[in-house]
Amino acid sequence: MKRIPKPVFFIVAILILLFAASSIFGVSYYDGDIEKTVFKGMDDIRWGIDIRGGVEATFKPADDVDATDAQLDSAKSIIETRMISSGITDYELYVDDGSDRIIVRFPWKEDEKNYDPVAAIDELAATANLTFRDEAGNVVMDGSSVKNARAMVNTEQGSANEYLVELNLTDEGADIFAEATKANVGKVIYIYMDETMISSPVVDEENVNGITGGKAQITGNFTSEEVNKLANQINGGALPFSLEVASYSSISPTLGQNSLTAMAYAGIIAIILIAIFMIAVYRIPGVVAVIALLGQVGLSVAAITRYFAPFDSFTMTLPGIAGIILSIGMGVDANIITAERIKDEFRTGKTLDGALEKGTKNSLTAIIDGNMTVIIVSIILLLVFGPSNILSWLFGASTTGTIYAFGYTLLMGVISNFVMGVFFSRVMLKSIAGFKCLRKEWLFGGARK
Repeated sequence: MKRIPKPVFFIVAILILLFAASSIFGVSYYDGDIEKTVFKGMDDIRWGIDIRGGVEATFKPADDVDATDAQLDSAKSIIETRMISSGITDYELYVDDGSDRIIVRFPWKEDEKNYDPVAAIDELAATANLTFRDEAGNVVMDGSSVKNARAMVNTEQGSANEYLVELNLTDEGADIFAEATKANVGKVIYIYMDETMISSPVVDEENVNGITGGKAQITGNFTSEEVNKLANQINGGALPFSLEVASYSSISPTLGQNSLTAMAYAGIIAIILIAIFMIAVYRIPGVVAVIALLGQVGLSVAAITRYFAPFDSFTMTLPGIAGIILSIGMGVDANIITAERIKDEFRTGKTLDGALEKGTKNSLTAIIDGNMTVIIVSIILLLVFGPSNILSWLFGASTTGTIYAFGYTLLMGVISNFVMGVFFSRVMLKSIAGFKCLRKEWLFGGARK
């Protein structure tokens, strides 16, 4: 077995424990009377409607504007974009074409104290700001230059059918966009809705002079759903009306804060019992498994709280909690499989180094097989019930955020298991085996001699 330096165990273990503590409890400090957050913890999680309640609001076009179905769909797309960009993944969103109404349900903010529905929905009802920006971040055109956008299929002779978005520009907008494309040939012009990027098309040299009759095209490897969504978002940024609230109400949670606290205590007790069992049965591999398990919990929480800046925050629902619990169970199972394989190698007469090498190697295939099937299912759940809404028309909008939460936390938990329970646990196990005082087979699951 290739030896790993003995100090590596302490370095990895300390880093995992510090990371787990910071991701679970968060890190913040006070600058005068202002609290500044360094790392978000569990207190910063945005809980779903089923746990903490939320807001139900009905929007309508302001000034009694008679909106078309396309305009209502555009407004719906803008509201959805804003919720997703705010980390709200537990929501319900409907359009009532007959009465020109948009109905939305979403949870309270994580730091909400006043529980004021009016304040909570103001941001969603504001008129969207559509901008086109170059690679330096400069705005080259805004939504006022776009009359409308529509999804199309290129059926010109000699070209493969492809989905695209056609922009119908104002006279001034056509001139502005023509200059912008000429200055950015081969570069990206980003399309932003508020501060959320919704598309990043590359300026094609062949189309620089193609802005004729006030029309331009956005092409790419789009699907039918993607071009329709992009067209709706662009139209939303150029809507001739703003939204106003027709009615609103607060939504009571189905679980409640007390039940959440009880669940947290139950989780802590469960982890303590698991730790006692693993250490008692598997000894040193059990100790390593407990450290890796804490790291897995920390990494799963970090994937929800936006601990890592590039990743968006996430709305935690009851199915999301179930996903974390299931992934923790799989993490424990992965460490048990490894520990049992090591014990099997001792029974065949292997030395300590041989048993660790062969046992960790033989357990890897079983762990990967079991986890890969879960990863595939999780990805399918994310695609079907996530923001892409591939099949939400079939299952209903109310299932979108709920089942998405389960798929997301399950996927993040399984990935955390590979990082902590498979990679780092093996590093720690092979490192700690280098200490002479611990090089006893029974401490690693072998029989006492």
